[in-house]
Amino acid sequence: MNHATPRVGVPVHTFTQLLSSTRRGARLARLLALTELHSWSVSQDLTERAELVVAELAANAVLHGRVPGRCFRLTLALALDPAAGRLRVEVSDARGDLRPLAFPAGTEVDPLSTSGRGLALVAALADHWDCVPYPPSGKTIRAELLDTTP
Repeated sequence: MNHATPRVGVPVHTFTQLLSSTRRGARLARLLALTELHSWSVSQDLTERAELVVAELAANAVLHGRVPGRCFRLTLALALDPAAGRLRVEVSDARGDLRPLAFPAGTEVDPLSTSGRGLALVAALADHWDCVPYPPSGKTIRAELLDTTP
């Protein structure tokens, strides 16, 4: 019998949804991600971190990436490898001209500011995050989270 061996890092589960670029769409992104991660039996720690990352990235897509009449896209991909589960969260919006700035290590957010903490939170919760173009004119913010629970 020939059995194909699963490749390391190949997505086991994927989820993609277009959502309206509204506060309601951002809230729905968080709730859908939570429901999907529970259905995949993802650990509580990874689910909680992913919930916060999705909430921040979706809120940023609505606040900073909104183009009237255009939606944003939420994508979740769970891959299992020998070391740990790896969850990739992607949020794509229509504003490729507004790219986020990376926070260098040790950068502190102004404690009196009412905004500007979202990507600092994503950087603290995710093992890696970056921004890539989303053709034709948008961008995708990707965050990878590793499941470190035994």
